Amino acid sequence: MVAIAERMATVKHKILVLSGKGGVGKSTFSAQLAFALAARDFQVGLLDIDICGPSIPKMLGLEGQEIHQSNLGWSPVYVESNLGVMSIGFMLPHPDEAVIWRGPRKNGLIKQFLKDVYWGELDFLIVDAPPGTSDEHISIVQCLDAANVDGAIIVTTPQQVSLIDVKKEVNFCKKVGVKVLGVVENMSGLSQPISNLKFMKITDNGEMKDVTEWISEYMKEKAPEMLNLIACSEVFDSSGGGALKMCNEMAVPFLGKVPLDPQLCKAAEEGRSCFADKDCVVSAPALQKIIDKLMETSGLSMTESNGV
Repeated sequence: MVAIAERMATVKHKILVLSGKGGVGKSTFSAQLAFALAARDFQVGLLDIDICGPSIPKMLGLEGQEIHQSNLGWSPVYVESNLGVMSIGFMLPHPDEAVIWRGPRKNGLIKQFLKDVYWGELDFLIVDAPPGTSDEHISIVQCLDAANVDGAIIVTTPQQVSLIDVKKEVNFCKKVGVKVLGVVENMSGLSQPISNLKFMKITDNGEMKDVTEWISEYMKEKAPEMLNLIACSEVFDSSGGGALKMCNEMAVPFLGKVPLDPQLCKAAEEGRSCFADKDCVVSAPALQKIIDKLMETSGLSMTESNGV
């Protein structure tokens, strides 16, 4: 623990990204948060402790990379000069290799990541944790306790089946003394430019016929102003009030909503920043607002590392 505290002494802010259940887009949010902070000239590290499902290497375009060791410790794999990544995904002999480990071995690797990875001077270390409240979570909280972790961002989707588990995650944070920096409602409705939609027609025999080209030409001719509109649709049932209502009930900050944007999904699949992609016209502004609010309300606002 002393060695971990010494290693973490060069990291100014440590943020956990948690979720109550899998499949809510926690790793996508972690990756884009890292991209956004690096774009603001901060020195950023992204630590993937999802031992059994490491998806961060793919989401940052680092598949196939390997970890190198020096006399200072393990060196992160760098996306940019100010964005380093560490994941068990870099250690697997094959990307399809299953990690079949018991709790003690997982905890040992987490401690090794915190103790042996040489990040250098960091403004932010983002820790992408697996879903739930298992061994890995207890281990990372205990290890970072002496290093003054800033808190956790919790990611959910709008429907009750997700929020039930998120409430458990909030209570976990309260019990172990980790501040909840805020909750993000991800996949908050499908939103995309109407020009990107595919239109189908059901024929008399029940088959689906693609009429996208006909609709596009019709709109260009009859109503060109419609091509600039954003089409929105509820994917999950949010009649229960969603994450905002839950945050009010549990007295934790609500950071905002990120729509389900196919362009964001594509950027994540290709390991790109959605902020550098002009096609992410819906998700990128929503994420920027959330990050701005996080910086303002959580005491994370700081001058850029270049001294500006």
